[in-house]
Amino acid sequence: MLARRLSWRKVGAEARLLLIGIPVLFWTLIPIYHLVLFTISPKESALSGRLWPEHPTLHNFSVVFRQQHHYLNHFWLQMGNSLFIAVAAGAITLIVATGAAFAISRLKVRGGRSIMNLALFTYFIPAAFLAVPMYKTMGNYGLLNSQWSLILAMVTIASPYAIWVLKQASDKLPYELDEAAIMDGATPLQLLRLVYLPLMMPSLVAVGTYALLLAWNEYLYAFLLLSKDTSVTLGVALGNFLAADDSPWELLMTTGLLYALPPAAIYYVFKRYMVSGLTEGAVKS
Repeated sequence: MLARRLSWRKVGAEARLLLIGIPVLFWTLIPIYHLVLFTISPKESALSGRLWPEHPTLHNFSVVFRQQHHYLNHFWLQMGNSLFIAVAAGAITLIVATGAAFAISRLKVRGGRSIMNLALFTYFIPAAFLAVPMYKTMGNYGLLNSQWSLILAMVTIASPYAIWVLKQASDKLPYELDEAAIMDGATPLQLLRLVYLPLMMPSLVAVGTYALLLAWNEYLYAFLLLSKDTSVTLGVALGNFLAADDSPWELLMTTGLLYALPPAAIYYVFKRYMVSGLTEGAVKS
């Protein structure tokens, strides 16, 4: 009898989850469906409102790949800019956060926790409010219109959270490993390379992926700090499509779909690390 009650409760709980999950799933997929719908629609029927185009075509992809529109003259270059900026920001954030977390958690650097807390305190100020001061700072150092200005801005934004995640995960590693390595004559750099990095790999992958995706999806700072068509990211270049009254929506959506594929692929490949790595140490046992 008790087993039957538990079974019905389980069925009821799953039914409630389905009642909530299915509408949310459809609501999430609707924008993606319309995005794909635009990409396979001819120009003359892109805004027809049909649920499926009468004559589906891949011509829009051909136009984008061959850069056959004046808004797409630098498509591949801008895609490369986005990739370079995202990878550089992710790599530098990972190096900075790894060194800081190792020093704070394992080497017990004096004042390290206070510095980390002060860095986290910057998140109380919305990133949009810091855009103009960041623009002024980059101008003072002659970095405007340089891709490194955007890379450094993204590292500045991503590093506090990355340091906190790695520090929390590092605190869960047994200190006996450090003591054993030190007794065997390991230097701090050897401790970092041989003990810390291998054990922290899931969190390191998660933090690096987080910083990379943050830089890839950034628009405001990229719009302010970069202005040349040959140096901007593809995300900023997409805004040019809205400058004209007769915007080619089918090309905008096609370019947007292509721009969304790399981060989607990255997240899919590293999703296991993203879930485990970013939550590591969040709840203390």
